[in-house]
Amino acid sequence: MSNYDYIILGSGIAGLYTALLAKEHGSVLILTKGSIDDCNTKHAQGGIAAPIGRNDSPELHFQDTIAAGAGLCDPEAVRILVEQAPECIGDLIKLGVPFDTLNGEIALTTEAAHSVPRILHAGGDATGEHIEVTLSRQVRLAKIKVLEYCLATEIKLDRGKVVGVKALDCHSGTSEEFDCHYLILATGGAGRLFKFTTNSEIATGDGVALAFHAGAEITDMVFFQLHPTVLRLRGVTPFLISEAVRGEGGILRNAAGHRFMFDYTPLGELAPRDIVARSIVHEMKKTGSDRVFLDATHLPPQLVTTRFPHIYRFCREVDLDLTLDVIPVAPAAHYMMGGVKMNTWGETNIPGLFAVGEVASAGVHGANRLASNSLMETLVFGRRIIQHITAGTSTGGAGHQSSYLLKEREAIEAAPPLSLSALLSLIWEKVGIIRSKDGLGEAANTLACWQEIIPQPVDRPSYELKNLVLAARLMTEAALIREESRGAHFRTDFPQTSSAWLKHITFIKRQISPDVA
Repeated sequence: MSNYDYIILGSGIAGLYTALLAKEHGSVLILTKGSIDDCNTKHAQGGIAAPIGRNDSPELHFQDTIAAGAGLCDPEAVRILVEQAPECIGDLIKLGVPFDTLNGEIALTTEAAHSVPRILHAGGDATGEHIEVTLSRQVRLAKIKVLEYCLATEIKLDRGKVVGVKALDCHSGTSEEFDCHYLILATGGAGRLFKFTTNSEIATGDGVALAFHAGAEITDMVFFQLHPTVLRLRGVTPFLISEAVRGEGGILRNAAGHRFMFDYTPLGELAPRDIVARSIVHEMKKTGSDRVFLDATHLPPQLVTTRFPHIYRFCREVDLDLTLDVIPVAPAAHYMMGGVKMNTWGETNIPGLFAVGEVASAGVHGANRLASNSLMETLVFGRRIIQHITAGTSTGGAGHQSSYLLKEREAIEAAPPLSLSALLSLIWEKVGIIRSKDGLGEAANTLACWQEIIPQPVDRPSYELKNLVLAARLMTEAALIREESRGAHFRTDFPQTSSAWLKHITFIKRQISPDVA
């Protein structure tokens, strides 16, 4: 069978949860370029946010999310998220996700920029892994067809409407076509763009590239969140040290042992991620070090080992003891807040094309995602996609067509040879935590040159590289356009936030005249 009601691209929590809901209403196919277990979801340590505590409410959660988003959240989308979150937690419990409990109730903890404890976790710091394993088991039990090692390469359109997808069999190298009524992008983000990242190797911007080439709107790519505390040890793969460690009382010290966060903000270690990340960068420059240190040695050892067993075990494997040693950390790329533009029903501007999860821009995160809202976003909007389709009210319209084209740039002679390592270094150095016109301009010219010379892809690595170059261009050009600093976007030449930029930057391939929404 090659004709399905629903085709879902991606096998993280967004794809699996949406597939389970879609299975009740038609035939479903999941295409994933790796194995069903290859995704970013399982790396999510901190947890999932929901206003279910006795001292919490959807209104408090709404206020915290809006505050973190630095003026660019969509209030309607945020309201939907916080009001429907408790019901989605109920769905996960019914599916078998083993959330941690305390005295018979679900245990809740605090993370940065949350005003009350509202973070649910499973297995201490293995929340994403527990959700992923639970959902993949349910998908197998539901006998949903999953094609692994199958990379989507093109969205098929007929008179502007989705009719299917072309895909590459990553093992045989052959091309296949699959037809569908509805195509749902759940491909994750583009975190592999950066030299230092918490993302797995699968996060190569595939969904953004597919959607862009099909004519979908891509918005807010300028905002890429960096996680402040990622293990920085020579020869060791970057490993996320959950901000829940700071939520439980962990503190940040510089190379001299000084607790520095209160030098930058009265919120200290619990400030929003963008503030903590930039503070760490400034502190590293002041001390001439490439790292700072996260100190949890003053916390009860039993709390540390039981609350963060995954982090504790990993640190022990590299000869660090979270209960006895300060942990060397530095910022690394973590989460793509922009992506394929969608409305509050998950619709894009292309009829039949939907997006959910990190690949999508739902308007929830704004310029700076509130910690642990991302997993909940996938549940709430994945469910809304299926509700909307089955209600028969799908319109195929997300917003308007007022967008930018990628800027034409003159060829440059000094562009270095294109390689994955050259791309990652360029983005980290010129489009990373701290940006400037000169650095962004250099990156933009190099990326435009690379996009011109990149050969036609023939296998998974070459498709991924091409997709990453496009995602990098979208991010870099947007960063040049946005002449201010806001949330995760900081420019040294425009260090202030400007009310003139309370708007979004959107790109669309077929648009002729540029504008800002």
